[in-house]
Amino acid sequence: MDIWFLLTPRYLALDFVGPAEALRMAIEEGAPFRLRVAGPARECVSSLGLASLIDPLPDILPVGSLVILCGTVDEDADYATAEAAQLVAWLRRHITPQVQLATICSGALLAGMAGLLDGRSCTTHHSIVPKLAAVAPAARVLDNRIFVEDGNVATSAGITTGMDLALALIERHAGADIAGRVARRMVLYARRAGDDPQLSPWLAFRNHLHPAVHRAQDLIAREPAQRWPVELLAERVYLSPRHLTRLFREQAGVGIVEYQQRLRIAVVRQLLQQGSSVERAAEGAGFSSARDMRRVWQKYQPGSPGQHSA
Repeated sequence: MDIWFLLTPRYLALDFVGPAEALRMAIEEGAPFRLRVAGPARECVSSLGLASLIDPLPDILPVGSLVILCGTVDEDADYATAEAAQLVAWLRRHITPQVQLATICSGALLAGMAGLLDGRSCTTHHSIVPKLAAVAPAARVLDNRIFVEDGNVATSAGITTGMDLALALIERHAGADIAGRVARRMVLYARRAGDDPQLSPWLAFRNHLHPAVHRAQDLIAREPAQRWPVELLAERVYLSPRHLTRLFREQAGVGIVEYQQRLRIAVVRQLLQQGSSVERAAEGAGFSSARDMRRVWQKYQPGSPGQHSA
């Protein structure tokens, strides 16, 4: 999967390097990504004054590519330049339904100027929400959101939320296990989950540094539908069952059973959104029956499972 960071002069350094580092680490963890950096100006100077030589805008994007637009120091001045106009024209030609687009901070303005947010829900940094609404009047601009995904377009509030969005993209395209490992390496164990006020269950409860508990959580996360008796987990992480039970609750803040239940409910949600029936979703997540799944669902989710069906 080709991932293109497109930069304009005076881009915000953290908007670029934070998500780029997350994606680079994902590659080291096994994600099938290829990172590219391009833009309308060969020499691109960041908000910190660092100059980089980057590639020209590509003539062709392979199907399935991801294009990421970063914010800038002063969107009013920086997006009134010839380089910004060149990039907007390029976006109009190359962002198709077969190409994914993500924006960080004021990068959403470039997408709005290109008409790519029309009819979509989107967001940006809280200070420029009115500007985005003016640039993209046909878009549904949402405030107070970390990031918003709508079809093949994702937009984030910017600065550090670009890393939240990057982790979400890693989870989608490379799996929750790799996303979790990247989050831990970046000391971002519990990423914020877009417009969902809940933490992602795949990355929540990991704001600790105990290696044995992380190993136990990794085992459960890789196969949440499997039965994981504490004796088996303890054997796999080289602790006694009693010691693991105590450590897990002490370090993660939840018990082993609750942790697995939350992951199984997350699997149910994914399967329902993919079109599975409630019964098939319950079976796929490892529940003994749909009735058993509904009982657990009521502990952690509002509404009913049927309301989340595709």
